[in-house]
Amino acid sequence: MVVQESIRTAGVAEIDDCLRTLTAAFADDPVCRWGWPAREVYAAAFPRFCRAFGGAAFPAGTAHVAPDLEGAALWLAPGSTPDEEAVMALIDETAEQRLRAPLFSIFEQMDAFHPREPHWHLPLIGVAPSSQGRGIGSALLRHALEECDRAGLPAYLEATSPGNARLYERHGFRAIGRIQAGDSPVVLPMLRR
Repeated sequence: MVVQESIRTAGVAEIDDCLRTLTAAFADDPVCRWGWPAREVYAAAFPRFCRAFGGAAFPAGTAHVAPDLEGAALWLAPGSTPDEEAVMALIDETAEQRLRAPLFSIFEQMDAFHPREPHWHLPLIGVAPSSQGRGIGSALLRHALEECDRAGLPAYLEATSPGNARLYERHGFRAIGRIQAGDSPVVLPMLRR
């Protein structure tokens, strides 16, 4: 079991290592694998997606890692946002033609559920497959949620699998809607007050 005190801020020099951990963590994620069904395309596209969707956490000091980089969480502080243009360009460049419109729809729906008041956003959290089930995800969540509580601010994320949704529920997140486009897996926007 990883203790929360062992979670630390990731340095900018650790970006590539963190992206490797997140890429491994999401390799079997229902939404990611639906969006990039070919493993080699996923392996090339997902690190770029992480940079666009949550990479602003690194220079802001809000990227957190577990010991040995077994897990990583990229949090965006109030006022910080993903690079939406880069995300859309990446989808346009790497997704199969038949999946582009549904993927764009999913991101439009995500934007509609995204809180407008100041909040912390968790675009990405993942644990290396060989380290899952050891409390690393919970430790990463608790580390940042304490800051949210101190500041009296909500936290927002999107759950891309039922197992992840259950983890987030244990930490106080509640589903505020349901996102789906075409035959995509369901994405749950979740908020923790």
